[in-house]
Amino acid sequence: MSTINSKFDKVLNASEQFGNVNHEPDSSKEVQINTPDKTMPFSDQIGNYQRNKGIPQKSYENSKIYIVGSGIAGMSAAYYFIRDGHVPGKNIIFLDQLNVEGGSLDGAGNAKDGYIIRGGREMDMTYENLWDMFQDIPALELPAPYSVLDEYRLINDNDPNYSKARLIHNQGEIQDFSKFGLEKKDQLAIVKLLLKKKEELDDLTIEDYFAESFLNSNFWFFWRSMFAFENWHSLLELKLYMHRFLHAIDGMKDFSCLVFPKYNQYDTYVTPLKNFLVEKGVQIQFNTLVKDLDIHINTEGKTVEGIITEQDGKEVKIPVGKEDYVIVTTGSMTESTFYADNNTAPEIKLDNSSAGQGPGWMLWKNLAAKSEVFGKPEKFCSNIEKSSWESATLTCRPSAFTEKLKELCVNDPYSGRTATGGIITITDSNWVMSFTCNRQPHFPTQPDDILVVWVYSLLMDKEGNYIKKTMPECTGNEILAELCYHLGIIDQLDNVIENTIIRISFMPYITSMFMPRAQGDRPRVVPEGCKNLGLVGQFVETNNDVVFTMESSVRTARIAVYSLLNLNKQVPDINPLQYDVRHLLKATQALNDYKPFLGEGLLRKVLKGSYFEHILVDRPEEKEEHESFFMEQVGRFQDWIKGVKG
Repeated sequence: MSTINSKFDKVLNASEQFGNVNHEPDSSKEVQINTPDKTMPFSDQIGNYQRNKGIPQKSYENSKIYIVGSGIAGMSAAYYFIRDGHVPGKNIIFLDQLNVEGGSLDGAGNAKDGYIIRGGREMDMTYENLWDMFQDIPALELPAPYSVLDEYRLINDNDPNYSKARLIHNQGEIQDFSKFGLEKKDQLAIVKLLLKKKEELDDLTIEDYFAESFLNSNFWFFWRSMFAFENWHSLLELKLYMHRFLHAIDGMKDFSCLVFPKYNQYDTYVTPLKNFLVEKGVQIQFNTLVKDLDIHINTEGKTVEGIITEQDGKEVKIPVGKEDYVIVTTGSMTESTFYADNNTAPEIKLDNSSAGQGPGWMLWKNLAAKSEVFGKPEKFCSNIEKSSWESATLTCRPSAFTEKLKELCVNDPYSGRTATGGIITITDSNWVMSFTCNRQPHFPTQPDDILVVWVYSLLMDKEGNYIKKTMPECTGNEILAELCYHLGIIDQLDNVIENTIIRISFMPYITSMFMPRAQGDRPRVVPEGCKNLGLVGQFVETNNDVVFTMESSVRTARIAVYSLLNLNKQVPDINPLQYDVRHLLKATQALNDYKPFLGEGLLRKVLKGSYFEHILVDRPEEKEEHESFFMEQVGRFQDWIKGVKG
């Protein structure tokens, strides 16, 4: 037992709980009742009580930690090994095939050659694990003792996010985006989906379940363009998303539910986290491809004994000792990205016959060949037509495009404040093209007269409305032409091209984690029997969290560390707002576009004048409609009573 605990030995030696912590409690199965055996918080009981520091049961002074992949999941694992495991930073070594840290959280370039960001991040205030970590990471620009979280709050508390042009059509005209437009049967289908058990949804797609009326609704248009869901993606994942973001549904029309960083994802998150880890002595070894793990498997379990790498064209095996641990990021969203620019289209040298053979998938496939507990990577990387899309980053000097952009922004995009407030989606675009201008400058050293804009298309395999090609067939200038057409400035295309640098990224696996899946297709964070191996990232199984978020990556890292070191800490389940009657009622009202729902009038009457009166949203513009609806029901009831009395 750790010397840290020595003063508590009498209690700990007599405890049945010590060393038997459920590090990943499941709120979807837990009955929340207090008993003498219930000593730790309920599964999703978040709060400061969960801020205790982990106390390791032994010293890890002589343990080495090998982390494969320096993306946000791997970097988060290093952070938790240091903070809660008390592992010396110098004992932690990253092995990365790339030559820069950050994984899919990228951001690079300059005003002369053009900036590039393959994707962006829409953030939520309920990302408990993300904010748990970043409240301790020193700020990028604020002085000590302030943190990344402090910077984030300073910006978002004083610069509210929302969109005034969430949807546009008719060549640049702002479209009404005030309604979800869901039919009653589709609202009921959502409710039924929320009630279904996860085990019932194996391998089902969204279009297997929902009717055409749902798939053609404004709600689905908002949802799929915001989260990058396709009709053929996993129904299970959509269900998890609906639980996870139930509290935010009413703000999805105008993005008032979101918070965004000051800068791009690399400078906001990766840079300060990397600086913290390096200062702690963590080592990052680039240009090192990890091809496989030497795992000893017997009846007692599975133990990693070596890491098989390729360095400078040579195979190098790194021995793993009995006190060492290995963390692996499985799969890659941005593996095999193909690039292009103003004058070229991406040369895509990949199809389904060669998909999943790149280095980003090699290690997971080799692990899966050893045991079924490592999942089925082929379910996620074998159909690039259904897992790919293309994005483009525009580096813009003043032009007809930037002038048009000003009309669609909440604030002047050069002001440093919220600009578009999230993506603007072109509803009559064959590609379902969207674009966004986040707070500027988007890069710390970006010149004052430059704007960085990000573009992506959901249905890029369709022929464009103006350029009669699919998006991947287009050069950057042709993509600009398609965008200018939809903005009503096609007659000024030459001016836009002259003042815009475009960098294209075609990503074959960017939504691969959304592909239909079944139980067992994704491995657990610590697969059954594994003694010193944890798997992290977007392709591992958690109880209730979603994929395609930074929060889920941090969660998997935290679970891996706590489980492997058997710390006296739990990773709380997702924020419990899905069980909050206020948010359930709010979502019900929002999905019904604030028209009175069945029983609302009676509920309002019961709650009126009580402590709970405020839990129903009472929009002034809807009050008259609510009251007339209520009186109509009262009249019907009175007529029914008269009929009964005869």
